[in-house]
Amino acid sequence: MPSVAPPRILVSLATYNERDNLAPLLAEVHKAAPSADVLVIDDNSPDGTGRLADELAAGDPRLRVLHRASKLGLGTAILAAMRYAIEHDYDLLVNMDADFSHHPRYLPAILEGMDRQDVMIGSRYVPGGGSENWPLRRRLMSRSINALVSRLMRIPARDCSGAYRCYRVAKLRQVPLEEVRSRGYSFQQEVLYRCRKAGCAIGETPIVFENRRAGKSKVNLGEAARSLAMIFRVGVPAFFGLD
Repeated sequence: MPSVAPPRILVSLATYNERDNLAPLLAEVHKAAPSADVLVIDDNSPDGTGRLADELAAGDPRLRVLHRASKLGLGTAILAAMRYAIEHDYDLLVNMDADFSHHPRYLPAILEGMDRQDVMIGSRYVPGGGSENWPLRRRLMSRSINALVSRLMRIPARDCSGAYRCYRVAKLRQVPLEEVRSRGYSFQQEVLYRCRKAGCAIGETPIVFENRRAGKSKVNLGEAARSLAMIFRVGVPAFFGLD
């Protein structure tokens, strides 16, 4: 029987001021998924993350770098990674945070799940998953938003807001990415809803979400409020079958 070629895998990392995390994170990604290419999408980081990515790419053919002129938001960075994966004929696209809150040690389990699913979520809210050093207020907010999104958008998953995911690129081709309206943190919920509408089978595997190792979190109350408003803007029509 002819051998089956292994899938072409792309890991995307959206960066903004992640210079201290980038090199050690790339080393861990390559250790966990040696055959994967990595795409760094840098939003003109003032700390020189983009320059460091270029220097590392010069010595590593598995590393690609996409420079953007300014801080354009996490959602647009992930959309750029999706389009890059489609245009360059990858089979699987993994998205993960660039601050070690998503540890690469979970990559093998996430990729293994793609034998049965079209989207695999690294989930905090299935048995074995969790979060480290999160204040109670943030844990309660996260669980409440996930319960709301799951009900409004009828998504068969417990963790609809986590960004640690793998997508089957062939199914992404069927998702109308141009219809995605979210650009901030609500992007995670909306794109999962669009995938569900496109017929994607969605699975979850446990991860422990860790606090970033270096740098400063980009989460702020203004973005959180805008994201919640967008969840209702997308979710209410979805609940009533109007989208």
